[in-house]
Amino acid sequence: MLVKLNSILIFALIAFLMWLFFYPIYIKILQKLKVWKTIREEAITWEKSIIFSKLHKHKAWTPTMWWGLLLIITLIMILASLLVQKLGWINNSLLNRQETYVLLAGFFGMWLIGLLDDVLNIRWYGRKKWLSAKAKLIMMFVFSAFISRWFYAKLWVDYINLRPFAWKVSIWIFYPIITFLITISIVNAINIVDWLDWLAGGLMAVIFFVLWVVTLVNQTYIATTLVVIVTAILASFMFFNIFPAKIFMWDSGAFAMWWLLASLLYLLNMRMGIFVPFTIMFLLFILDILSSTLQIFWKKRFKKKLFTVSPFHHLLENKWHHETTIVMKAWMLQALLAIIAIIMIFYQMSGTIVD
Repeated sequence: MLVKLNSILIFALIAFLMWLFFYPIYIKILQKLKVWKTIREEAITWEKSIIFSKLHKHKAWTPTMWWGLLLIITLIMILASLLVQKLGWINNSLLNRQETYVLLAGFFGMWLIGLLDDVLNIRWYGRKKWLSAKAKLIMMFVFSAFISRWFYAKLWVDYINLRPFAWKVSIWIFYPIITFLITISIVNAINIVDWLDWLAGGLMAVIFFVLWVVTLVNQTYIATTLVVIVTAILASFMFFNIFPAKIFMWDSGAFAMWWLLASLLYLLNMRMGIFVPFTIMFLLFILDILSSTLQIFWKKRFKKKLFTVSPFHHLLENKWHHETTIVMKAWMLQALLAIIAIIMIFYQMSGTIVD
């Protein structure tokens, strides 16, 4: 394992240093091209989002679309892995049917959806400033259906692993349906937990760190290498995303990251129980999703707001909590949830739980 770990960490270090070196140059290019962030003036239910616009109007001229460098560096790392494999320095590249095909397919597929939304937002083509919710959902449905079918039809997975409460629970044809719904929820979560400097990237880094540890212990070394590269990329991104942020992730990067997260969840489901620990680790996102869902339902059903503004972190921001305070406390809570999740996973793997 130590030899594998050394190779994995070398890939991570190279990715981190490349991002750290090219980021300032990339930011200047975005500024020259006027690739600015456009602040939404309308909520998802199409009324004016006065509070949201007021809270974030200072972010209007911050460069976005970090996906460009994300794509370039990720492709470089994949090509580098193919080269060193050909030279005989490593046994496997980052392209592997059982571990990374579906991860990378979804990663770049969802990146394309986010790219289209980002371009519309920046250049404001047509009547709307961004891709409509219906259009995004349709494309998300297509890619989510693909990943569900891949695991069900190609890898013959028809069960979910609910350890420590239950072992493999067979759900037959309902597996692609349930995983489809989970993927849609995860992919949309990042957009809900976005808009505060360092918040989404920080929470994602903690989650990906846990997945790095779990995939390493589970000996899925190729997937581990990909996760470590993404974690290193997030670490370098956060260096420039600390308040006040110099660059934003936005949809293209967010969609790609959360697709990777969903795919890893199903991959680890095949080998061990991670659904329950993952749910615990995802509680902050669930809180934001529930607050937004309740807000939309309340406005449609009762024609008034349940909360002054949603999701929950914007409600805190509106109550005069500085965004750095909200972000740091969220980080601390996420770290605590991650520790609980790791303890549960390692306890399961120790064999102390009787199946």
